[in-house]
This record gives sequence, C-alpha cells and structure tokens, in this order.
Amino acid sequence: MTEQENESQGVTGADAAGRPAAVDEAAPDDGVPGVVEAPGAADAEIEALRQALTAQQEQAAAAQNEVLRARAEIDNLRKRTVREVENAHKYGQERFVTEMLPVKDGIELGMAAAASATDVAALREGMALTLKSFVAAFDKLGVAEVNPVGERFNAELHQAIAMQPAAVEPGTVLTVVQKGYRLNERLIRPAMVIVARAPE
Repeated sequence: MTEQENESQGVTGADAAGRPAAVDEAAPDDGVPGVVEAPGAADAEIEALRQALTAQQEQAAAAQNEVLRARAEIDNLRKRTVREVENAHKYGQERFVTEMLPVKDGIELGMAAAASATDVAALREGMALTLKSFVAAFDKLGVAEVNPVGERFNAELHQAIAMQPAAVEPGTVLTVVQKGYRLNERLIRPAMVIVARAPE
C-alpha cells in the first residue's frame, strides 16, 4: 500500500511500520494513589473535634468552680478560726470567774458578819464554809493540791527549802510550808517543803 493510500485510510506512518498507534488519554489525577476521601468526611472530623473541645471547656469550667468554692470554704474556715481564737482569749477565764463568784460572795458575807459579831466560833464556821466553797470551785476547774507530808521528796513537784535530821528515811517530806497546786496534771506551783536527812 502506498503512503498516499495509508494517509487516505487514517493510518500513520508508525502504524504502517507495525507499531501500535499512540492513544491520546487524559492524564491521571495527582492525588494520593488508592485513597479516595468520602464526601463529608472532613466535616464530620471537624464536628467531632468541636464537640471534644466543648467538652474539655465544660470540664475546665467545672474544675475552676470547684477551686473557687474550695477557696471560699478555706477563707470562711480561717475567719471562723480567728474569731474562735479571739473569743478564747477574751472569754477564756469565764468559767474560772463563774466558779469564783460564790467564793467572793461568801467572803463578803463573812466580812459583813465579822463587823458586828462577837461569836468567834460562828466566824470560824463561816470561814470554813467559804474555804469549802473555794475547794469545790478548784475541783471543778481541775485544780488539785500538792500536799506531800510523809511522802518521798519529788523534785518535779516539790521545792526543798530546808533539811532537818529526823528518825525517818532520809528524803522524806517532814513539813509542807506552802502547798503546791496542779492544773489538770500540770504543775502550777511546787510545794515548798522541809525534807528529812539522816541524823549526824
């Protein structure tokens, strides 16, 4: 077949040479091979992120409210504690005063009676009642006497002011010059005592 006949039949020279004719096809897409993104997938992912962010914001707000409430409670507790401490300092002696008032009343009555009384025995009886009231008030307040006559000398509770030879075991308290006192087992004043020592 002549070249003119080939051209008239639409066959190119390459076809005539026995090679396959070139096919003009559209170029493939430049996207990631094998990955086809579903329509609306990006919108769904954005919405999920938006919901997660909203949830985190709500949790942060709740935590902040908890912190504010805790701070308010601590502040109220601090103020209440300060008031209680102030009241304790201001009115801490209220119980003591309440217990001492009857004693004061008894002394005043005794002084009034002594001004015109001629019966010494009656005065002594009045003083004994006043002392009894005083001791009862001390008992209620937790005050106890330290009166160690005949006991072993105890440097934690007693204060020796002298030593005397005696026919008793050395270190025994012979005389209490001044009683000591304890408040709820705490020593307030040691007993002033005279202690026995071995005869020479």
